[in-house]
Amino acid sequence: MLTKDLAICIRAIDYSETSQIVTFFAKATGKIDAIAKGSKRPKSPFDGPIEVLSHGNVVFVDSAGEKLATLTEFQQQPDLINLCNNLFMLYACLFAAELLNNLTHDHDPHPELFDSFLEFLHNANEQHSANDQQRNILALLILFQLNLLNDIGLQPILSRCANCKTQYADLPSSKAKGRDTQYETYFSSSANGLICRDCEPGFPDKIMLSKEASACLSSLKRIPDAAEKTLKEIEKVLIHHLTELLGRKPTMAKHILDGT
Repeated sequence: MLTKDLAICIRAIDYSETSQIVTFFAKATGKIDAIAKGSKRPKSPFDGPIEVLSHGNVVFVDSAGEKLATLTEFQQQPDLINLCNNLFMLYACLFAAELLNNLTHDHDPHPELFDSFLEFLHNANEQHSANDQQRNILALLILFQLNLLNDIGLQPILSRCANCKTQYADLPSSKAKGRDTQYETYFSSSANGLICRDCEPGFPDKIMLSKEASACLSSLKRIPDAAEKTLKEIEKVLIHHLTELLGRKPTMAKHILDGT
């Protein structure tokens, strides 16, 4: 059956001297693996070898019962040309693509997640000349990761203690020398969310959060304006959580952690 869709390439490997096997995240179809015959030839029917993060209209033949579809058309859009001009920007986008590949299932459409990913790529691409470039990219990446977890049904509980259900705004602060120092709030992957200081003894995997990081996670609208230090703290927690969910650390995570 011939299928037309809008898709983003999230993985590409060489199959032969002239062909590739590519993974697309398509808006209406979901994730698909396809063979792109002749894509590496000088006169390729796909405007040259297919690059990860390229996007555009695709046409493919979904061979019944076979894992690989056959790609027949792919009109690559040249509007993300700035991604390769900044290494951290590129790594962040590749990390997001890896998470999509690892956390979604074949032929399981997520049209809103597709739009979110494409918007993330465009917004990251626009940061090439912005002040606080790395901080901005980190904020975009954090929001995309949380949106991804939400869309696939794994959204962590961030507005209250995941164990006792106490709302974040009602959590008590820690006192030292007569002044507030920080909220004793933690993140636990086993609890899938924030944990208060009264519940944390029951969760040995907990990670203590700063007051700023806790506030950002409990109110995501704070993230775009958060300090880079706070965003780095949140990203490290998210990578730990994603590692627990996947059972292994994502390959691109080391580049994000090195960059932060």
